[in-house]
Amino acid sequence: MTDLVSSLNPMQRAAVELPAQNALILAGAGSGKTRVLTTRIAWLIAQGYASPYEILAVTFTNKAAKEMRARLETMLTVDISRMWVGTFHGIAHKFLRLHAADAGLPKTFQIIDQSDQLSLIKRLMKEANMNAEKDDPKVIQSMINDLKERGLRSSVITAQDAPGTMAGFYRFYEQRCQRDGLVDFAELLLRSVELFENNAIVRDHYTERFRFILVDEFQDTNALQYRWIKALANPREAKNSVFCVGDDDQSIYAFRGARVGNMQDFVKDYGVRSIVKLEQNYRSTSHILDAANAVISNNKDRLGKNLWTDRGAGERIRIYEADDDRQEARSLTQEILIAKRDGAKWGDFAVLYRNNAQSRVIEQYLTANSVPYRIYGGLRFFDRQEVKDVTAYLRVMVSPDDTSVLRVINHPPRGIGATSVARITDAAKERALSIWETISDWNDPNVTIGRVKGFIECIEAMREACAGMNLAQTVRTVVEMSGLKAYYEAQKDKDIRLENLTELENAAQGYYTENDLEEDADAFAVVEGGEMSPIEGFLAQAVLEADDKNEGEGLDVVQLMTVHASKGLEFPVVFLCGLEQGLFPHAPRNGEDADKAESEERRLMYVAMTRAKKKLRISWCGQRHLWGNIQWGEPSMFLAEIPEKDWVEGRPKKSEQPGSSLGYRSSFSAGYSGSGKSFSGAKDSSFRASPAQSSSGWRQGAVGKASDYLKESGGRSSGAHQKKSLGASSLWGLKPGDRVVHKKFGQGEILSIANPESQDEAQARVKFSIGVKELLLVFANLQKVS
Repeated sequence: MTDLVSSLNPMQRAAVELPAQNALILAGAGSGKTRVLTTRIAWLIAQGYASPYEILAVTFTNKAAKEMRARLETMLTVDISRMWVGTFHGIAHKFLRLHAADAGLPKTFQIIDQSDQLSLIKRLMKEANMNAEKDDPKVIQSMINDLKERGLRSSVITAQDAPGTMAGFYRFYEQRCQRDGLVDFAELLLRSVELFENNAIVRDHYTERFRFILVDEFQDTNALQYRWIKALANPREAKNSVFCVGDDDQSIYAFRGARVGNMQDFVKDYGVRSIVKLEQNYRSTSHILDAANAVISNNKDRLGKNLWTDRGAGERIRIYEADDDRQEARSLTQEILIAKRDGAKWGDFAVLYRNNAQSRVIEQYLTANSVPYRIYGGLRFFDRQEVKDVTAYLRVMVSPDDTSVLRVINHPPRGIGATSVARITDAAKERALSIWETISDWNDPNVTIGRVKGFIECIEAMREACAGMNLAQTVRTVVEMSGLKAYYEAQKDKDIRLENLTELENAAQGYYTENDLEEDADAFAVVEGGEMSPIEGFLAQAVLEADDKNEGEGLDVVQLMTVHASKGLEFPVVFLCGLEQGLFPHAPRNGEDADKAESEERRLMYVAMTRAKKKLRISWCGQRHLWGNIQWGEPSMFLAEIPEKDWVEGRPKKSEQPGSSLGYRSSFSAGYSGSGKSFSGAKDSSFRASPAQSSSGWRQGAVGKASDYLKESGGRSSGAHQKKSLGASSLWGLKPGDRVVHKKFGQGEILSIANPESQDEAQARVKFSIGVKELLLVFANLQKVS
């Protein structure tokens, strides 16, 4: 037993060895919470407190669930195959598959993702003669999901919950989903909660089985998820031990319904006697942690903790004040290029921002200087067009819902155009039938009967051909018989499309391995002792685990992402951009509680700061081009909350390039002009927008600290911020008007040169055939054309 806990610090060990009782583990950023949670499970089993069959572990991502199971398999010698480990949605799906009839669902119900849900809503709005310009489908989608996450059915909502028209549409949406056997994400949870609350036999079975329930990332739970936990582990009956791990300071998903108050409610509802605080951080250095602690301490109603580390003080945070967003992007690009030249990897760097719109200028500068980057959280594998095409065909073969049928009825093209599809959907509405039922008995001469029958025959032929095949063989057969392979072979981007279709086949094969299925198991037959067939399980996994396969994962590239997307990640160097009042923190929306909004934004700042392992760069701009306007900025109130001992001003002395803790040299590593500048102006500014502020939160003119650095005209800054620009460069041998060649952009003409006598900062504006680019001469390798 000592081996399991011997490497833990005292507080980690205290959490792992708690007796069988309800407990809250307050786990700070980088404190090893996943290790504690996993070791707790292993300890319970090894000590004989529980068998794997009696443990339910709930995570927020499928990746975390898989990693937890993999770790447990290496820590324990017993079989853990009967232990349930998964996400809220994944486990809810398993409950509903096992008890579909009790939950009022068909055995072959299908899960729809966000995009398919939106398509369904748009189609139902058209059937209901609703104006999509007046009533935004995405707003209606959000309303439906919000009502479900609050546990409200259309039969019980009031005018205060939703306007009359929306209430009627919600009821229409529920009826159509029930008819077609469709279940959206929120429905998975709500339906399983109702199953537990309305069926004592089912509830009692699982309450008695899962004696130990462990929940990760508890701060991200919404009201319905907390209700789900309480339905399964009733605090009044005290039959279960509920062990929750979370950090109220990292609760940043209020816009998704996350409720930070669940943590304090849990303590009260479950009579929690033990709150164990994990405060030792294994990620960041002291200057970063002290600054983050200071910022978050300004929030009220915290459970309270203070991160510390034995990793040393490290480098102080650099706060950089840029003239505009172009200078902000240019500066971070320059630091990355110099660090890379001196031995760093591209993957050492992450650029974080509050809003996706901020990435445009950054991307332009990275691209112009040939810096490889990736937008983290981009297109997911299972969301790619060709992958969704195949899964739609598979769904039609299993249970032909309208969304899937309409996606593939004329894809690849088979002569059933938009007018014909409109006639089919109108006929289905009039006859109160599904699309598949309608076309199965189609005899309208206005729509080519032969083409409709051809589609039906294609589906039936695939069903017949795939009978007895395993899942990978089925995917391969569908790709070929549907015509998708031939279709994508004719596309310009055929290579990547065909690679993804092959990867989908690999994923199908991997499903068998992950679920210990026989290699030749029939894709359409329910496995003995199982709750669904391999193809049904795979289709559910494609929706529930869509976030597991992200494009570009594992590549050595600079990572660009929103702060929300960065949660759970860490990087040696983090650039945190756009620390302007009104942008970060965002100004509260109309009707939003300003105090709650400010607290949420401060938690977001805390998350951003604690992503950095060794170096943290923070920047703000005097003016920014955003959403089609030029906005004048003032420093964020959060900058004033960072202790002066933990930061320096990030404007470098051009001649200095000392070594850094990453093992490479950077002109941004030291030698700054001082750290005496105060952000008291930001500290005193109100988070609430004043009448003088724009709706975005920025002042329309030079205000606050920005007035010290920017001209009233909105032109270039003056003083130390004005870049030196000469007519020629004796260092580089270039001048405006020279014709040059770039290896990527071809021939161009130099328009101007900034900082021409600098080895590292000389920058040329060059007009190429594809447009004007701003290039750092030290990396551009421009060749003069004689």
